[in-house]
Amino acid sequence: MAPQILGMLVRREGRFDACEDAVQEALLSASLRWREDGVPASPRGWLLTVASRRLTDEYRSDLARRRREDAVAALVPPADRVAPGPGEADTVRPSRDDTLLLLFLCCHPVLPDNARLALTLRAVCGLTTAQIAGAFLVSESTMAQRISRAKARIRSSGAVFGMPGESELADRLGAVLHVLYLLFNEGYTATSGTDLHREELTDEAVRLTRLVHALAPDDGEVTGLLALMLLTDARRPARTTAEGDLVPLAEQDRRLWDAAAVKEGVELLTGVLGRGRPGPYQLQAAIAAIHDEAADAQETDWPQILHLYTLLDAIAPGPVVTLNHAVALAMVRGPRAGLELLAELDRDERVAGGHRLAAVRAHLLEMAGEVDAALRWYRTARDRASSSPERRYLEARCGRLTRAG
Repeated sequence: MAPQILGMLVRREGRFDACEDAVQEALLSASLRWREDGVPASPRGWLLTVASRRLTDEYRSDLARRRREDAVAALVPPADRVAPGPGEADTVRPSRDDTLLLLFLCCHPVLPDNARLALTLRAVCGLTTAQIAGAFLVSESTMAQRISRAKARIRSSGAVFGMPGESELADRLGAVLHVLYLLFNEGYTATSGTDLHREELTDEAVRLTRLVHALAPDDGEVTGLLALMLLTDARRPARTTAEGDLVPLAEQDRRLWDAAAVKEGVELLTGVLGRGRPGPYQLQAAIAAIHDEAADAQETDWPQILHLYTLLDAIAPGPVVTLNHAVALAMVRGPRAGLELLAELDRDERVAGGHRLAAVRAHLLEMAGEVDAALRWYRTARDRASSSPERRYLEARCGRLTRAG
């Protein structure tokens, strides 16, 4: 809801940073007022009204505010204007998706790639600065400065709130896809909190990716990303128990997987593979498809997955790819081979102190029969994890190894 309100305000007022501040203050006010007065009949209208008043107070001049509204409204074709709904602020609301327009604004070429991604995740996706810092593997203070600088550059660039032309679309598409990918990942496995999933994030990522796919249906990577999301999210019903505990892929009840999502993802992927050299999202979607189409964990085609990870590592190397590559290598050539590949990450500050490297190392050590070493690394991973379901899962692994020993 917040990104939609921000999009409306930016369309009308044109000041990105001021509009974001106004929305954040409206959300803070809602957290206090709604607790006492109850949730209003139109929460979006309430938030939009409060945020608009915040902007009006800041501008101090009703005349100056109306001049800005008139200037922006003049850019909106009459066909895009609809009457405000009950309880909503008196403003011009577009019939098309403002969130998508805001997404492309945040991915403006005036910003470097890392700033585009950070700003979009904050403004469009509503992630906290800490969550974004975790996704980028940097400190929270570093990310806060990066976002602040990005907002300042957007403000000084005079960027127009609207869909870029065809020539500009390609320049922004890569950043847009990366943002949607990170948004989906944060929703699918939340970096912190009590729940493994944040369904509102994965659902929004899929929704926005569908909109981008409608804009660029012939782009292989757009199609690949949509396929990857569908094939991955299809497993969501089986990833946790009724109590919210994590269930690893090999132990999931595949009858619970969303067969319709798997079918759509496979069809999308089949339609683009073979058109040219596949990109990172197509390769990841192909890996997801192999997992989804296996009748059970034992029938998974690990040699083919290893081949795909080798290709992915060549065109889009990174610590997360290496982690997954190591698992695939262990499944094909044994845990020692996987552990040797993991050793390359020990000096990579992006993951060396995180829980994922420790958890994968513990898993491979357990496969190798080194129970004591595996237990030590499971405990390390547990202590580093900030997600409650992941901590409980890692604690359960510790308990199982302790009993076995």
